[in-house]
Amino acid sequence: MKRRVFLGLAAAGALAGCGARRRTRRAARADAENTNPLIPERDEEGGLFQSIQERRRDAPYEGTPVATITNAEIKPASGGVILRVEGLTLRQEAFDVRLIPEHPQGEPVNGVISYELRAEQPEDTPQGPERARQVLAAVFISRKKLGAAREIRVRAAQNERVIRL
Repeated sequence: MKRRVFLGLAAAGALAGCGARRRTRRAARADAENTNPLIPERDEEGGLFQSIQERRRDAPYEGTPVATITNAEIKPASGGVILRVEGLTLRQEAFDVRLIPEHPQGEPVNGVISYELRAEQPEDTPQGPERARQVLAAVFISRKKLGAAREIRVRAAQNERVIRL
């Protein structure tokens, strides 16, 4: 038994040494002095390791309005408030839920800050129970925007909620 273990370890050690004999050559670069070999070069075309956010930044958002809003509340935060909205979709498996401002940059118009609750909703999924269709989204609103507003309005496909300030 000890002999088999010893022979197995010896064979594994011999095979591990085989990979070290191969040598690779790197192309010489003019600015090789100023580069860190541990940081990979950036591929201009994008590649396998390009971040998901960079890919999605160019794609348009395809969210549709959520069916109903079940709850909307504001919570104090440093420098403003956080608007937290819960909604109910028609079908389960909704994803990428967002509060989309109805006006540029979420600025108040006539004292009203307006948002629409949207999500990407597949059409081929079952309706399912309410618990499986609940979604949540939140957005930060600065004190500067709140100073010019008297209410926050959040719309869905079938209803809307208004929070008076």
